[in-house]
Order: sequence, then C-alpha cells, then structure tokens
Amino acid sequence: MKTKTAIFLALLCYWALPATSLAHLPTSFFQTRPGSLEGIVREQATGDVLPFAAVIVKTGEVVVASAQTDFDGRYSIAPIAPGRYDVYCYFQGFADTVIKGVQIDPDRPAVVHFQMRLSTEILQEVAVVYEAPLIDGSRGTRVTVTSDEIMNMPTRDISGIAAQTAGVFQADDGAVTSIRGVRDQQAIYFIDGVKVRGSVHLPHASANNEAFELELEEEIDRRALAENEEYNGLQENPFDAVLSAPFSTFSIDVDGGAYTNTRRFLQSGYLPPKDAVRIEEFINYFHFDYPNPEGPHPFGFHSEISTCPWNENHQLLKVGIQGLKMDHEDLPPSNLVFLMDVSGSMDEPDKLPLLKASFLLLLEQLRPEDRVAIVVYAGAAGLVLPSTPCQKKEQIIAAVDGLQAGGSTAGGAGIELAYQIAEKHHQKGMNSRVILATDGDFNVGVSSQDALIDLIEKKRESGIFLSVLGFGTGNYKDARMEQLANHGNGNYSYIDQLMEAQKVLVEEMGGTLFTIAKDVKIQLEFNPAKVLAYRLIGFENRILNKEDFEDDQKDAGELGAGHRVTALYELIPRTELEQMPAAESKYQTLGFSEAALNSNEVGMLRFRYKAPDGRESQLIEVPMEQKSGSFEEASQDFRFAAAVAGFGMLLKESEYAGNLNYKEVIRMAKDARGEDAFGYRAEFIRLVQLAKDLHPLASNH
Repeated sequence: MKTKTAIFLALLCYWALPATSLAHLPTSFFQTRPGSLEGIVREQATGDVLPFAAVIVKTGEVVVASAQTDFDGRYSIAPIAPGRYDVYCYFQGFADTVIKGVQIDPDRPAVVHFQMRLSTEILQEVAVVYEAPLIDGSRGTRVTVTSDEIMNMPTRDISGIAAQTAGVFQADDGAVTSIRGVRDQQAIYFIDGVKVRGSVHLPHASANNEAFELELEEEIDRRALAENEEYNGLQENPFDAVLSAPFSTFSIDVDGGAYTNTRRFLQSGYLPPKDAVRIEEFINYFHFDYPNPEGPHPFGFHSEISTCPWNENHQLLKVGIQGLKMDHEDLPPSNLVFLMDVSGSMDEPDKLPLLKASFLLLLEQLRPEDRVAIVVYAGAAGLVLPSTPCQKKEQIIAAVDGLQAGGSTAGGAGIELAYQIAEKHHQKGMNSRVILATDGDFNVGVSSQDALIDLIEKKRESGIFLSVLGFGTGNYKDARMEQLANHGNGNYSYIDQLMEAQKVLVEEMGGTLFTIAKDVKIQLEFNPAKVLAYRLIGFENRILNKEDFEDDQKDAGELGAGHRVTALYELIPRTELEQMPAAESKYQTLGFSEAALNSNEVGMLRFRYKAPDGRESQLIEVPMEQKSGSFEEASQDFRFAAAVAGFGMLLKESEYAGNLNYKEVIRMAKDARGEDAFGYRAEFIRLVQLAKDLHPLASNH
C-alpha cells in the first residue's frame, strides 16, 4: 500500500492543468442537475488494475473535475454538469490516454473504462520511488545502485527493467522500492519520504550488472506540503458542567474551506494535518433542510436530539439556522472589487489559472447593473480594471486574460487599494464587497497575521464586506486566510478545482456575496435538570464569553442569503438518580427550580444579530424540546451531519471519538445519504473510504 501511495504522489504534477478561459465550457455547465462518471483503469497487456491512476475531466483546457483510482482500479467523479467532455487518464510509465466527447447526463452515470499501454519512451528515463533509503540514504549527492546489489536482495520481482521499467524490491532493512517508467526528461521520485527531482540513467536496456546512476538535483520534502503551510493549533472543546457553566456562546461560522482543503490532502494521497481539520466547516459544507424564515426576522430555526452514535450513554443535539433565501434578480446591485494575488507564489496551475477560470464563472452570473473592479498585487499593488459595469464583459475578460504571476507579495498594500476602490463606488443599499483571492503567502509590507487582522478590522467599519478565496498547495496559509475572513465581516472558501468554484460562486452566490446579517452570535442555556454536561463540537476559534453575547461592540460572524448554520453538541444527560445534587453549599442553593424540573426543554437557544448596515443587535429566543429517540430513528440530515462530525473527529484523532471508526462513519453516511442532487454526499463517502485506506500510513504523513 505504501508503494502504491508513493507512486500516486508522483502523479501530482499532472493534476492541475492550465485553466484560463471559459470559451469551451458548455452552457449546460450551469444547469442544476449534475451527472457523474465512473469506471475502471487496467493495464492493457496484463489486465491488472492500476491503483492511484489520475483521471481528469476537461473541456478545452479547463479542468472541470478529477479523481484517482482506488486499490481496485475504480474511480468515480461527481458532480459533473451535463455536457460533453474529454476524459484523460495518466499513470507513470504508461502512455497518456484520452477518450473524447464523453456525454454526461443527469439521469445515469457515464461509464468510461481505460486500457493503459506501457509507454515507448521509458527506456531512457525511469522514476525510482523509495519508501526508505535502499543503499545510501545520503541526499544531494550521486547515488549508484548496481543491479548486482538489487539482485542480491532477499525479495525481488523484476519484470524486465528495460522492457517495462517496473519492479518491486525489498532490502534487508525492510525498505521497499518501486521502479516505474516516466515520459519526462526529469523524473520525480521519493527517498525516505523526501520528494526529489532528478534522473536515473539506464546505460543499457537490460537487467544485468550495469549501474543505475541516480543524480539528485533538488530536494522537496513531501511533508513540506503541510509543514510549509500555516494552520492554527486548536484544542478541542471539553465537556462543561451545566451547573457551573450553563451558557455556551459562540460566533457563527458558515465557511467550508477546511473541508475542501482536507479533500485536497486526501486526493493527494495522504492524511491532512490535524490542525487543518475544523469540524464545524466540515459540517457546514453540506446543505441541510431547515425551515424557511417566518415572521419579521430573516431566519428559520431547527433542533433535533437523539442518542449519540459514538457513545450510547450520551445524546447528540443538532441546532440549525436557515438564512432567508433570495432570488438572484432580487439581490441589490453589487459593487465588487476582486483583489487578485499575482505574485510569484501564484505561478502554479492550481493557483492563478484556476483563479482566473473561477472569476469568469462568477462573471457569467453577474447582471448588467453589477460592477466589477480588479486590483492585483505582487511587488506592489495596482489597479488593472477600474470599476466597470458588467455589461462590458469583453473588457473585463480581456483584463483577466492578461494577468500573469511574478514577484513578491505586498498583500497589505493590495488590501488598502481594494477597499479604497470599493468605498469610492459604494452607494446606500448596494452590496459592496472585496473578494481576496490568494494562497495567503504575504511577504512584503504588512504581512504578519496580527497586523493584517488589525488592517482588516479597521476596513470593515466602512461597511465593505470581505470574501476570501484560497488557492494552491505547498505554501498555503490557511490560518491567515480564515482569520482575515473572520475579522473582515466575510466568509472563507478553499477552491481546489473548478467544480468547487462553481459551487461557491454560482450555486451559493447569494450567500457568498450578499450578507443578510452581521455580528451573528448564538447562545445556548442548558437546563440543568435535563443535562449534566455538554460539549460543542468544533467552533474552537469562535468561542465567546457569556458577556460577549450582549456586547454589540463584540465582532461575530456574518450570514449570507440562503446560508445555513449547523452546530452539534454532545450531551451527557442527567439520569433519575442524579436529579438533585448530593450536597448543598452554605451560601448557595443547588436545587433546581420547579420550571427546570417540570420543563420538557433541554435548553433555550438565543440568537443575536445586526442588520448589514445596523449598529444595534436584535434578539431571538427559541426553546429546544427534549424529544430524544434512537439514532436510527433520527432524520437523514441529522445522521449525515453526525457522520461528517465523526469523520472530523477521526482525522483529528479526537479523544472523544469513543469506539468510532471509518467503517462505521461510511455506514452511517451511506444510510443517511438521502437526496443528493449535486453528489456532494457521495463524494464525502468516497473521501472517508480514501482516508480509511490511507490511515495505516498516518505515522508517515
């Protein structure tokens, strides 16, 4: 399994291909009923399945979606908008294969199988994948391994190194080595978990005593994908006793960036860092069916309680809030300023090219009365496109097509200029927003996280909201970007592929771009006669003090049109034997009130918010009844949310996960998949399966 995973990691150079124009996108891309694609990848000569082959769906040069095969050579990709696409398959040592004009329909999955042929170009260069040092673990030097040394190893399987350039060897120290052919002049391979670029020369096309000369030209630590990225370390919320802490207060969070970022890690072949997992963002990535608002407030409320699936002696409480849904044509005019990072760190296929394609997706949704400006920053900030009505699409597209990456990153100066442009064109009743798109790698001028947060906090007073779109791998600054969105009256999304851009900027455009409430806070007061202790799952960096709830100067989260907020609590119920405390203090009475004892309420939900341009908050109170049943009797949405939370706890190796395992999470999610129009729940199940397959390698990643 380790060898197969390492082989797949070497495929990453193929995954994110240039995506700079929407000229080839079918008009059906924007339909609401997507389709899917599935199949098996095999080696043509032997019929053997090929695990971790890369399958990519494209239209023109735009990457629409991608996936990798599992250990049985199977792949499944969803959602895909209906239309015709070209489907590519890549695997080291094999010729690239493409099947053109594949029709994707919403009614049934398209099936495409691949028969991969060994490449005829593999005799000159091979890629060597080492899970540990084979002969000489030194790095940055020439390493020579003769075929005598290979042949004398205890276990070997050489299937004609020259003919197939493939083999698996095991050294005395247990090190496993795999050799695969590649097409490139510069091979990619791994030594002891370190990614290296270089080449391996075969003097003759034979498996005799000729030496393999391995010259290491450059080292890239595979683990640096996480180590060079920034994540805030957060301790999980503990259980709080209701008698001593009856109030749980937090700021809402509707972001989904942590989930898509984790998807990027898993699809790259390894588990994410624990700190990259924010469980509330996993849960809020998914849509749940909550009641629409009724009455004077633009919010609907929902609560449900059942047995906790990972601890049968506990209960699980789900609290849901639904923001008012608004039709696109009913949204006020938008005044958008795109702040695009075009620094050198964005010069990767999954960064600036994907950003440009994502922008053009949104542009297709904007109306003639909406306005767009483009500010870019590299060594300095500059205005590429003045605020322009969207009826002038050709002018806007031309400005986007001309963007190129290069230079250092003066992010602070770009933020200053973007807000200045937004304020200049802001009018009362207008939806004004800065959309920051970057990998977060600021390194010139104001660049520290605290300094950038101070800058954003000052700018939010102007009434301009902020959306943050994250891109890229390797030096991604998740912590910085999530905090900028938190403090800038905005939301945060991570865009790992074009279909995610379509979800964030097309399907959820109202919630992403139009705020219906700001400084939204939630406070639950638990009934001590019903609940002994509680634990809020996730929201660790959104916790507020009890007194912050009524403090209108305290910043909190924003809620967009149509957005939903879901929070889960694990509860320890108070049993009959525990109805009254055993002893009372001389100065304090610990008995419960008659109202608490006779109530059928587990607690009271309090919700406080401000209008987008308001300064004083409004309060809503909603009782939560204790209607607890078995987990199997709970709604599909409830059970699926529990599965998502359980997945997050497993990835974080939570001490509260009990006896939960990946197999059980998969079962829970499959049973609760329900209606899945866009395929997001099916994709979740595949990701859990992938994490399960990768879990034995967790110590190596």
